[in-house]
Amino acid sequence: MTPAIPYGRIGRFLAGAACAIVLSACSTAPQQAAQQQAAKPTLDTLMAKAAQASGAGQKEQAVTAWKQAAAAYPADKTPWSNIAQARYDAGQYGEAIVNAQEVLVRDPNDRLANSIIAISGLRLSTRALADLSRQNNLSGSIRTESQDLAKLLRESLGEQVLVPPPAAAPAAAKTNVAKGKKGKAKGDEGSSADPFGALK
Repeated sequence: MTPAIPYGRIGRFLAGAACAIVLSACSTAPQQAAQQQAAKPTLDTLMAKAAQASGAGQKEQAVTAWKQAAAAYPADKTPWSNIAQARYDAGQYGEAIVNAQEVLVRDPNDRLANSIIAISGLRLSTRALADLSRQNNLSGSIRTESQDLAKLLRESLGEQVLVPPPAAAPAAAKTNVAKGKKGKAKGDEGSSADPFGALK
């Protein structure tokens, strides 16, 4: 038989203190949640901050603000769309694609994101093909696959030429005609302006 422990005043005090601690913890949890909600800036505030930075030419600060907005409001596609556009405008096509894919996770039918992915992908492919052409490594199966891809792209776009010549090309052609052009120069075959030229 275990002896009964007398609680007395100390026992009642300890029990009351434990109860008070539990009840105060319950009451502070909603207060902390309310404070966090009040401290969280609105999406419009974050977007305005990013737009201001972007307008001032501070692109990286704008991207940082858009990333904060994306973290605070993960379901919204707008911050990701702005980051993708900024990266595309800066010629950072790989990052533009990654950020545009974040937009498509939230809205699979977003036309801007699909356009950024398509055009950035083409520009990256153009660079890679130009590098391969300069290195004279565009042969064999890579060449065949590249030709098939170029044909598919021309058919999809309804264009005979995938990469239009630069605006200065007509002036250069007139100069060659005036000089009595006898043929293409040796370096003209792998023109960096049109890396798909060999694939036509």
